[in-house]
Amino acid sequence: MSHDRFTSVWDALEDTPQEAENLRLRSALMMALKDHLTQAGLTQAQAAKQLGVTQPRVSDLLRGKIQLFSLDTLVNMAASAGLHIELHLRHAA
Repeated sequence: MSHDRFTSVWDALEDTPQEAENLRLRSALMMALKDHLTQAGLTQAQAAKQLGVTQPRVSDLLRGKIQLFSLDTLVNMAASAGLHIELHLRHAA
């Protein structure tokens, strides 16, 4: 059994720091979108219309199918939902 230490779950899941960071950002965007849709009380069909996607895409989002979404797609969906994304950069630990 390996006892490697990782700074985050994303580092443990991905092979490179770049892939881990991409996954971390996609996860944050997906959670923010899910929270927004839940708080708005929208049906999946209403959410799809607001986000400019199909209802099955909303279902994939709500079910956390992260592998199906790129950063670009999630940024576009957030903007369509009226969410503003702020970017803060800092040196890695």
